[in-house]
Amino acid sequence: MDDAKGCKHIVLVHGACLGGWSWFKVATPLRAVGYRVDTPDLAASGVHPMPLRDVPTFRDYTAPLLDLLAALPAGERVVLVGHSLGGANIPLAAEMFPEKVAAAVFLCAFMPGCAARPSKVLEKFVEENWLDFMDTEMKPQDEEGKLPTSMLFGPKVAREKFFQMCSPEDLTLAISLMRVSSLFLEDQQVQQPYTQERYGAVRKVYVVCTEDYAIVEEFQRWMVENNPVDEVKEIAADHMVMLSRPGELVQCLQDIAEKYA
Repeated sequence: MDDAKGCKHIVLVHGACLGGWSWFKVATPLRAVGYRVDTPDLAASGVHPMPLRDVPTFRDYTAPLLDLLAALPAGERVVLVGHSLGGANIPLAAEMFPEKVAAAVFLCAFMPGCAARPSKVLEKFVEENWLDFMDTEMKPQDEEGKLPTSMLFGPKVAREKFFQMCSPEDLTLAISLMRVSSLFLEDQQVQQPYTQERYGAVRKVYVVCTEDYAIVEEFQRWMVENNPVDEVKEIAADHMVMLSRPGELVQCLQDIAEKYA
């Protein structure tokens, strides 16, 4: 084990309806070469025991990640990687713990800026119909509308928009493990913008996936243009790059960790 790498800590944050399990092809080789890797399940995701109805806010949803950072020893910094909706979780973590984030990495992910409320990129994505949600189920959780709208990707949208470069086995596994989630749009619409002094000061890398049919390349690049980052990298992969092109992603994350951590 490389002692220098052993000091480097990478935290991989999954997207909506997924869980820490989605990183298994990436976490394993990174650990094998000496990195410390965490793949937390966000609330009501993966094997986290809580049901979505008990997760009323985006901060509640992000709590397992925030708890992980809060527990880090003083002086320890992580490379924080957010995939898809996980790109909305890592700015909240960076806003709260900027001193603990060596770099925030957005992997074909939503990326809020500091000039508008956190929901802006999600609102644009939904309102301008950047994704045909197909057989995705979206429905209210309660009659009063106090809880966030629930969301579960169907097999058709998963196969055609998210996993089109993945193996049939990976698609089968993912569909069996997906859980009802939410974009938490309603809650994020009432939050204040993140600050330039905290989240804004954290170094950022955007990894564009050029064959992504979910958050398409054009939308990824629009976010980068509107919220410039320290570096942009590219992988010719679909949205589920960690399953379809794990070797390329592992190399990409190693390069980022060696440069920023």
